[in-house]
Amino acid sequence: MSTPNHVQIIYGPDGAPAFVVIPYADYVATQPRDAPVPNEVVGYMVKEGLTAVGAWRRHLGFSQAEVAERIGISRAAYAQQEQAKKPRKPTREKIAAAFGISPELLDL
Repeated sequence: MSTPNHVQIIYGPDGAPAFVVIPYADYVATQPRDAPVPNEVVGYMVKEGLTAVGAWRRHLGFSQAEVAERIGISRAAYAQQEQAKKPRKPTREKIAAAFGISPELLDL
């Protein structure tokens, strides 16, 4: 069986697979659509007044420049999108894909 490069298998003392480590974005993408939003994301929104997009970006550890590059726009254009209370659906979908989460998680 072929294992993708972004997955790490940790073997136990008996040589059998014991754990699988995957990127957080992959984990989030596999969760049900009604999965809870991480407390940190909500905290950034409540305590620091960030939008859902800004809170998720910060939670995932991306800079604005990194997200802008991933979706093919300038950092300044991305910063404007991040400030919008509810970006347009195509924009939300691109940002969600860059974050590795479902677009519905940006509808907070």
